[in-house]
Amino acid sequence: MIFRNPARFGVRALALAGVALSLPACATVTRGSSQQFSVQSTPPGAQVSTSNGFECQATPCTFRMPRKDAFRITVSKDGYVAQTHDITSSVSGAGGTAMAGNILIGGIIGGAIDATSGAMNDLKPNPLIVTLRTPAEEAAAAQAPVATPPAAAAAGGE
Repeated sequence: MIFRNPARFGVRALALAGVALSLPACATVTRGSSQQFSVQSTPPGAQVSTSNGFECQATPCTFRMPRKDAFRITVSKDGYVAQTHDITSSVSGAGGTAMAGNILIGGIIGGAIDATSGAMNDLKPNPLIVTLRTPAEEAAAAQAPVATPPAAAAAGGE
């Protein structure tokens, strides 16, 4: 086969290869590799910092976070006890559906792209809702008696 313009063929072939490789990555295309992550607090106006370097000065706030990485988040406000929470990254229903689509279409490459980009995952919990306590409230909660479930109390009384 003789090509009249080999350079033009090379550009077309490269473009076609790029499209072919990106089509199977369904979740990466439809969901993206990051998501909105929100933090709300009572009282509002708390500072937020994450183990992966994100910060906001006052809640409520929203970050654009990578879906693939779990992280730790600290919520603090003057006069209140700071709270630390672990945010997990796990396969979501929509991400699993996109992966199944990749497998059915034969997109092993697309499945690998989705898996490594984190596009199949969601951050949980989202939104993170935190109720901050004063040191006195925290001490009172720590001293409160733990309620015994009725079934356990009945079993122990026999």
